[in-house]
Amino acid sequence: MKVILTAEVKGKGHEGDVVEVARGYAANYLLPRKMALVATPGNIKQLQSRMENINKRNATRMGDAQSVATSIEGMSIVLEAKAGLDGKLFGSVTTLMIEEAVAAQLGADIDHKRMDLHRPIKTTGEHHVVVSVFGDVKATLTVKVVPEGGAAALAAEEAAAAEAAVAKAAAAEAEALAAAELAAEEAAAAEAAAVEVDETSDDESGDSDTE
Repeated sequence: MKVILTAEVKGKGHEGDVVEVARGYAANYLLPRKMALVATPGNIKQLQSRMENINKRNATRMGDAQSVATSIEGMSIVLEAKAGLDGKLFGSVTTLMIEEAVAAQLGADIDHKRMDLHRPIKTTGEHHVVVSVFGDVKATLTVKVVPEGGAAALAAEEAAAAEAAVAKAAAAEAEALAAAELAAEEAAAAEAAAVEVDETSDDESGDSDTE
């Protein structure tokens, strides 16, 4: 049956879209939750008069979604969980846990119902999560799962790695500077040698003319 969506429905469309859905899906899910209206001629006529406002709302939502996606794309969050020595968790990391961690650590508001974990997170380590922020706007973030008490150790490890990277970059810069100075010295020495050769040639030419 045809319905008019009054809210975004994952995999179906956005507010204002007229879509074909199974009668049972509409009757048991969309209509009771006021996520859709039956696409009667009267409702379609009302929809046409409201489309300008609906399009404005969707444009605003799209802009907000792109900002959220940009803020979390490629970012990482850390979650502590009870785990055995083999790295297996006593339970699993839920999307709600990830939602709360993203809000606390990244300051972004995302809906846990829009996350794709690919498979349940039941081990420590890094796991990639795709978030469908709104419509086709998606972002991927990394969830680092560590044993309870391991967040501080991970933070110290990452800080040490960052410090080592800075030191390496500084050493490379110093090496490049030293190489440039050496090249300048060698060029200056070569230039001085060339001048000396020219002067010697001039002297020899003057002696020959005198004779």
